[in-house]
Amino acid sequence: MVLVDLLLGRRLANREYVERKIGAFEGVPAMGLDGLSSSAYGPEAALTILIPLGSASLLYMDWVMAPIVALLVILFGSYWQTIRAYPNNGGAYIVAKDNLGTNASLLAAAALMIDYMLNVAVGISAGVGALVSAAPQLHPYILSLCLGVLLVITLVNLRGTLDAGRLFALPTYLFVASFAAIIGMGAYRAILAGGHPQPVVPPPELPAATAAVSFWLLLRAFASGCTAMTGVEAVSNGMSAFRDPPVKYGHRTLAAIVGILGVLLIGIAYLVTKYRIGAMDQTRPGYRSVLSQLAGAVVGNGTFYYVAMGSLLCVLALSANTSFVDFPRLCRMVAADGFLPKAFAIAGRRLVFTVGILYLAVSAGLLLLVFGGITDRLIPLFAIGAFLSFTLSQAGMVVHWQRALRDAGSASAGRAHRLHFWINTVGAATTAVALIVIVVAKFAEGAWITVLVIPATIALLKAIRRYYDELAVRVRDPKPLELRDRVPPIVLVTTEDWNKLTDKALNLALSLTREVIAVHLTHLAGPEAEEHDRRLRAQWRIHVEEPVRAAGLVPPPLVILQAEYRTIHEPVLQLVRELERRAGGRRVAVLVPEVVKQRWYEHLLHTHRARHLRSQLVRYGDPHLIVINVPWYLQARPFDGGQGTQWRPDASKPGH
Repeated sequence: MVLVDLLLGRRLANREYVERKIGAFEGVPAMGLDGLSSSAYGPEAALTILIPLGSASLLYMDWVMAPIVALLVILFGSYWQTIRAYPNNGGAYIVAKDNLGTNASLLAAAALMIDYMLNVAVGISAGVGALVSAAPQLHPYILSLCLGVLLVITLVNLRGTLDAGRLFALPTYLFVASFAAIIGMGAYRAILAGGHPQPVVPPPELPAATAAVSFWLLLRAFASGCTAMTGVEAVSNGMSAFRDPPVKYGHRTLAAIVGILGVLLIGIAYLVTKYRIGAMDQTRPGYRSVLSQLAGAVVGNGTFYYVAMGSLLCVLALSANTSFVDFPRLCRMVAADGFLPKAFAIAGRRLVFTVGILYLAVSAGLLLLVFGGITDRLIPLFAIGAFLSFTLSQAGMVVHWQRALRDAGSASAGRAHRLHFWINTVGAATTAVALIVIVVAKFAEGAWITVLVIPATIALLKAIRRYYDELAVRVRDPKPLELRDRVPPIVLVTTEDWNKLTDKALNLALSLTREVIAVHLTHLAGPEAEEHDRRLRAQWRIHVEEPVRAAGLVPPPLVILQAEYRTIHEPVLQLVRELERRAGGRRVAVLVPEVVKQRWYEHLLHTHRARHLRSQLVRYGDPHLIVINVPWYLQARPFDGGQGTQWRPDASKPGH
């Protein structure tokens, strides 16, 4: 418990939920790391596609990045008003559910879930790629470093969103300051040099051209570069994390993220052309990321370079934090609607949705293992989920404003709603076009995996909902309580030996009914087993039968069963069914005494037969069987929880 408290912090009470909400200062590192860090791998992904053009790739970089920045501005305007319309949660799932229906909301949920998982894997792998750029000797350990970073981020997020936002604030703002300075100095020198600055550390020579430019190649570069916008929706998806008033803090956070990202994208696109920087193959030794080359060209390989690259490493690796903030909240909403297991909707010790965090960590870890922690292998799967959710969110907002226009009470309100309508219409149209381009351009490179996984995820979500619907129908009982089956059950008490566990179980059994049967299971035949059975029968006569008769009760008989194949539940179930047949379907209760294991090593020192028997009886039992666990404690432990929780009698009862 001390170790858990050290790693995760103390348990938080429900009343502390409001205090754990965040403002814009924490919001940028908590929700903006995905967007800000994508400035590192978005332009590089586009340049990677343009590698076959050689030095000519730099001539077309502006043509690729200009529509990406324009699309970023459109998304900013669209999500600005989405936040205002949905101040509690304006994610694609809620917007689609309210305006487009259940199927559209499930499509949005599946797309977002997949995108969040990929964002964790891509962000961490890109961060480790930045580390390897600065320290090439670490190249053989890429995968191990990725998994280590994932573990750290998971532990921090299990402590809560507020802790993560504050802890990640320093590297986030250091990254922004460092690369703002690098871009500013680089642009200043480029302008002074007439567009041909002299790099401090020259980047590697661009390779010779192996292909001619084509519209298809530029489309593929645009599709890869669109990964730079995957975090724009994070603020609207995580509105429930902001303190009051959420719209103010949501707008501030969104403006900061988009503003910084826009400056970084424009600055990087400008400087790579002036300093003649291209992308390199991450799988080969000597790899240097685009930002590593850019920082070296502007400031050299001194202290400032390592500070900037260190902040870049942190921001890239920690960009997964955006997913860790939003993914559990999305899963909580989907689970509340019955499309995910209910455990996703339960807040853990730190008032975060622990199951969602752990599920995301495991899924991202599997992706890193499968793709070896290499960013370029993950990029083709990326961005489809984000742009699908962009499109559904904007389309939902179009329907929202159409409804608002019909209900507008004044001309001024109608004009405002019409403006909002056209902003979201442009957003929906442009993101839909971008989505089509991304799917077509990346399909053969691996995007087909995402295209197949999304409908499979929707099918799984619907299957979970069908289970819950069927369960609700089966357990629903609209009728008043029917007083039936009030005849005391026949009670079986399982026992290994005469001890305090059996004593406690028999006392409970005799308080429930007069018909009690003790059951002992013999695992192996032979002289030792026979001697044990004789000793047990003698103890039973002295310690059980005589005291029970003296109390005027019927002594419980001791039945010894042979577990021929050492499966302890089978002979017990056979006895239960025989008793039910003889008693005409009367209820049978089985009491299973068990030692409570309170320390980790105690779990290793016991056979857990009681737990196994209980689980098998529950699994193979019938409607007439009742299984009761009777715990026995080696030592009592004081209860140190439940502060603020007191039992109070029902005020509706007479006398209260």
